[in-house]
Amino acid sequence: MKSNQIHFQIATPESVVMRDDVEKISIPTELGQITVLPNHAPLVSVLTPGELTIYKDGKAMPYAVAGGFVEIRPGNRVVILADAAEHVEAIDLEHAQKAVEEAQKLMSQKFTDDVKFAEASAMLERSLSRLRVARKHRHGSRATIDSSPGATINTP
Repeated sequence: MKSNQIHFQIATPESVVMRDDVEKISIPTELGQITVLPNHAPLVSVLTPGELTIYKDGKAMPYAVAGGFVEIRPGNRVVILADAAEHVEAIDLEHAQKAVEEAQKLMSQKFTDDVKFAEASAMLERSLSRLRVARKHRHGSRATIDSSPGATINTP
């Protein structure tokens, strides 16, 4: 590993999604988007649903992540433990849209249990995040996403 590279690993409960030396990583955290460059200070943070972008050989590799943790370690090491991580090209737009609609339907119910409400809210946030990341990186797409209950993607 070169000193100007970061040894990066992202893992989900199912598998190691990627393990490679990279130039930089842009990560969605609960404090906002952070960009990690070589020699970054050690840090542990909560990963929020959103777009994770890995840069290698001057190319950006976008992923949709659904939460988890990030640990920036001394020695240019970054480990992400994600609830889910998917390369943008692997996201099926039709399936992602259906997941948003299901989550919106669930959110329209009346909840008497705070835990079930939190689970439904998290499901909607993850679904919308996947859809936003996929739409952002699909060429020729100018679709907008309305996250209000019952709304769908509007394509011009």
